[in-house]
Amino acid sequence: MPERFDVTVHPARELRGTVTAQPSKNYTTRYLIAAALSEGTTRVRGVATSDDRHALQECLEVWGARFTAEGPDLLVEGFGGQPRSGQTLNPHNAGAVARFLMALAALTSRTDFVTDHPDSLGRRPHGDLLDALAQLGARVQSDSGRLPVRIEGPVQGEAVRVRASASSQYTSGLIFLAPLLEQGLEIHLEGDIKSPGPLRQTLHTLEVFGVRTEANADLRRIRVPGGQRYRAAEVTVPGDYPGSAALLAAAAIRPGEVTVRNLLEHDLQGEREAVEVLQAMGADLRRDGDAITVRGGRPLRALRRDGDRFTDAVQALTAAAASAQGETTWENVATLRLKECDRISDTRTELLRLGLEARETESSLSVIGTDRLEGGITADGHGDHRMIMMLSLLALRAERPITITGAEHIRKSYPDFFGHLRRLGAQVEVHPRQET
Repeated sequence: MPERFDVTVHPARELRGTVTAQPSKNYTTRYLIAAALSEGTTRVRGVATSDDRHALQECLEVWGARFTAEGPDLLVEGFGGQPRSGQTLNPHNAGAVARFLMALAALTSRTDFVTDHPDSLGRRPHGDLLDALAQLGARVQSDSGRLPVRIEGPVQGEAVRVRASASSQYTSGLIFLAPLLEQGLEIHLEGDIKSPGPLRQTLHTLEVFGVRTEANADLRRIRVPGGQRYRAAEVTVPGDYPGSAALLAAAAIRPGEVTVRNLLEHDLQGEREAVEVLQAMGADLRRDGDAITVRGGRPLRALRRDGDRFTDAVQALTAAAASAQGETTWENVATLRLKECDRISDTRTELLRLGLEARETESSLSVIGTDRLEGGITADGHGDHRMIMMLSLLALRAERPITITGAEHIRKSYPDFFGHLRRLGAQVEVHPRQET
């Protein structure tokens, strides 16, 4: 693919075929961080190939980790609990990477964070995490809680309070830090806890790497004893539910039959709930072990759901809702405003431009489905991989093709997305873009 490109996605009469789910972006991030924090060599099988993974690898190498590729696997030689001090890290446009590493920067005497995406990651807030690190004794400099950021350690453990209503990533970063502090850490989460699924993924990752944790059922209190070490391991990255939700939704809104493999039935990714949501909408889905098959073309019906449980699948499911009879509403999704773009207002803007009826509140997004979608326009991808997926799905059922600008941002999480659509029978044209 060219470095920068737009795509034109054509209407698809049907989708048919089998694809293997890409490796989970979220688990790849967590496993590579835990591997770098281990002493010795960890094999991570089947890592994601996304931009976020490469951004993380680049940062961890600056801190002293070594990576060796063996086919789809990575061998990671960790630096233990001693990342190099005095370094500058550029997580590019990877928000979770930035926040996890900011917490771990408290192990160093100084780490600076910058970004070459000032209009995306550069605008996202990190103040709640920085406040928590300051409680532990870190000296923090930032641009009102935004990048660039400087963090100077070391810090002392024991107890910390963190606001959890903006992002679970702040808490995950503190969890990664906690076992490496002599006193450990008792983390008290305040406010409405957003996206609890990723928190459980983080706790599970520590367990896989030999670290003991304790957590209340509601995750309000998380205790990690100190003086522990991450132990090198051999781990396999599971399939990615957020990206696969887009394939499953595409299959539901077009005739045909699509199977997506490597989606574990018992998985901590919150976006696994997208399967249940599509079934509740009337889609014909069936599971056979780790494979999910969708027989498309059935009428869909609207529903109302708490979207915070499957945040990264909301855009894909919105494309399905645009085909459903009635008004679908995703509630409790205010955190979508703090992603690569404002995934509430910007999504509504694109839906309206496509002729759909859509509404928003501060914390909800609603769309009224329609049988007819004209298409034939150029839509703005807003530099957001999830938005690009949603617009692509809408194009598959439109009467005329839709061109999506800035489609290279799909590489942030799902570089094979357009290839997978083509494998299922979709027609996707790539247009290299010249910068002016």
